[in-house]
Amino acid sequence: MAERTTWLVEPLASDVARALDRMARAPGVRAIAVMPDVHLAGDVCVGTVVATDHQLYPAAVGGDIGCGVATQAFDVEAARLGRAEAGAVLRALRALAPVQLRPDPLPWPDALAPPPASVSRRLAQRQLGTVGRGNHFVELQADEQGWLWAAVHSGSRGAGEAIRDAHAGGRGAFDPLLDASPEGRAYLADLTWARAYARANRQALLDAVGVVLEGVLGAAPTGAPIDCDHNHVEPYAHGWLHRKGAISARTGEPGVIPGSMATLTYHVEGRGCAEALWSSSHGAGRRCTRTEARRRFDPGRLRAQMGGVFFDEARAGRLVEEAPGAYRDIEAVMRAQRPLTRIVRRLRPVLSYKGA
Repeated sequence: MAERTTWLVEPLASDVARALDRMARAPGVRAIAVMPDVHLAGDVCVGTVVATDHQLYPAAVGGDIGCGVATQAFDVEAARLGRAEAGAVLRALRALAPVQLRPDPLPWPDALAPPPASVSRRLAQRQLGTVGRGNHFVELQADEQGWLWAAVHSGSRGAGEAIRDAHAGGRGAFDPLLDASPEGRAYLADLTWARAYARANRQALLDAVGVVLEGVLGAAPTGAPIDCDHNHVEPYAHGWLHRKGAISARTGEPGVIPGSMATLTYHVEGRGCAEALWSSSHGAGRRCTRTEARRRFDPGRLRAQMGGVFFDEARAGRLVEEAPGAYRDIEAVMRAQRPLTRIVRRLRPVLSYKGA
């Protein structure tokens, strides 16, 4: 069985431990690093990093290939965002950063290659610049000096799922592709495209936020954005690293680790911890399933947990799945991974836009 290292907030749940054991026994797996936000999600847990020799496991990346977080600073103070301004921002985001499909597709980016055969270009174009459901979001945040930032969490949308299904269809989760095989090379090529598409998607969302903030607050972006993804495969000295819900945290590498709708987001630099396979958590991690969250939380509890963060209260009944109480304590997660990252900046949420 492959070596396993852990950075945990709490003992592993039995179903999570069983899933990790199955992955550790899979062919060619050298090591597994378990992040403090680990939780069950299909055959391979979110919050795991899997090192292999020549084997590629699409299940160890998942369907939202290239999903990640991008963030951008703006030249206004967060205190400028009052209730009236927040309402205007939320209304504008519904039009300029849709949840599912754009009625007016954006132009295809010049730098982005056409999609692989398994992906519908028409669908990919209509999903470019869209947020997605679940834990994906657009958020406005305040840094420790009170300046406004925007953060977006989204990925490759339906394209990533189509690529995973095309390469994993008919295979078991622990039936690998070999990197030198035609199938393995095709998967790596498609994965590379999906990561580029996901980055383009996040940039389109940041561009939309920029238009909204210019219109509502007269704000302009300042400095370069930070973008990191947490579902991918990359080469390393002995083979391949698969990250599913984990960011790369090599020495000095920038990263973004969000909490929940009402808790802090951290900008970090990696410490290059080899035992953690040069990785860290990608967020707080769910502490209960969406079904459990619907049982435990109602719109009233959600509003109370939001603590003054602006959000679309008309959608509170649907957003209970994303209640802050459904997630682990992000501060405990950050303490558990002190050897993995150095905190650069803490940001508190001001406005949250989600499509759950």
